[in-house]
Amino acid sequence: MSQKALVLDDQAIRRALTRVAHEIIEKNKGIENCVLVGIRTRGIYIANRLAEKISQIEGKSITVGELDITLYRDDLSKKTENQEPLVKGSDIPTSIEDLKVILVDDVLYTGRTVRAAMDALMDVGRPSSIQLAVLVDRGHRELPIRADYVGKNIPTSSSEKIVVELNEVDGQDEVNIYEN
Repeated sequence: MSQKALVLDDQAIRRALTRVAHEIIEKNKGIENCVLVGIRTRGIYIANRLAEKISQIEGKSITVGELDITLYRDDLSKKTENQEPLVKGSDIPTSIEDLKVILVDDVLYTGRTVRAAMDALMDVGRPSSIQLAVLVDRGHRELPIRADYVGKNIPTSSSEKIVVELNEVDGQDEVNIYEN
């Protein structure tokens, strides 16, 4: 795979997340009864960054949880034919009953990850609503799922791959397009 384009640098990511934080606050008329839940792995770091920005804007904190969807994926048998799936566990530090849950992920593509995350959430509790925040929406949906909050829409071809790198995991903040 070769790098085709740098689409977001660290400043663009920061600006996109600031805008998304404002949109979350505006749509929910504050952050009362809201919780951010990041989907492993990079969704957790994006959720934490959103929580920090929301705290700066609102002057109060929002609860952040993390969700492991490994066992809920519909492609689990394809990904783990010769090995056991690596389950890291979920950690949602509060009950989600009757709360507005904002699922957070890095890239929205086919919608299958989000479907798995919603299934996992329903096993934890029954939220009043589920919203979706993503850093990048690249299109190519296979399921009727759309994001409520999008940092950047990046139309791609099926042969291209979006790679999100975050400082917490990769040592730098970038979003790149790669092609085969």
